[in-house]
Amino acid sequence: MTGTKGITLPTEEDGGPAARALILVLGGARSGKSDFAQRLAARLGGDRVLFVATAEAADREMARRIAAHRRARPVAWRTVEAPRAAGEALRGHLGDCRAVVVDCLTLLVSNVLLAAAGVPREPEAPGRGNGAGAAITEEVAAAAEAAVREEVEALVAASREAGVPVIVVSNEVGWGLVPSTPLARLYRDLLGRANQVVAAHAGTVYLLVAGIPLVVKGSPVA
Repeated sequence: MTGTKGITLPTEEDGGPAARALILVLGGARSGKSDFAQRLAARLGGDRVLFVATAEAADREMARRIAAHRRARPVAWRTVEAPRAAGEALRGHLGDCRAVVVDCLTLLVSNVLLAAAGVPREPEAPGRGNGAGAAITEEVAAAAEAAVREEVEALVAASREAGVPVIVVSNEVGWGLVPSTPLARLYRDLLGRANQVVAAHAGTVYLLVAGIPLVVKGSPVA
């Protein structure tokens, strides 16, 4: 089935264990979504967890954040850095892992958008830094949309093939003010659509509010 902006959505025939094994964890900044995803992964996979990290250390502050996240994860977990091509990283490093965390779709979409738009990588999400206020042509927007669609569909496909629970973490960014720059507005739209696609394919979707996980699709993961 083809959904918003030509992105493929699942049909009823796409259900079954592969679909149920994809779990989306949404939330705002500091909502507790990453902590919850890690606790869930530890329960499902123990020490045999693959952590796909999408952040890039663009400056010292981001490097400190990445280092702090690494320290918070169990040392036995396998970590792979994948600012882009997260689906390929999942396939290539799964091995004998029993669960996967992809943290996060938010930065993955940001990285793909900035690369497609030819904007230098900045430590913040699109909307600040060099090029944030530049005009976005229809051609650039279309190229970015196609690149994000390809990235998200590849991640969904890899998740369905993994044979183990795959937990994707993402931000819900559409509840605030309308962004003030064209690039930031495009980013908000692309991430919102990406979240919809992953949620449509997921068996369970959680929304974290003040550290509390709310099930908005499916049943709580046992």
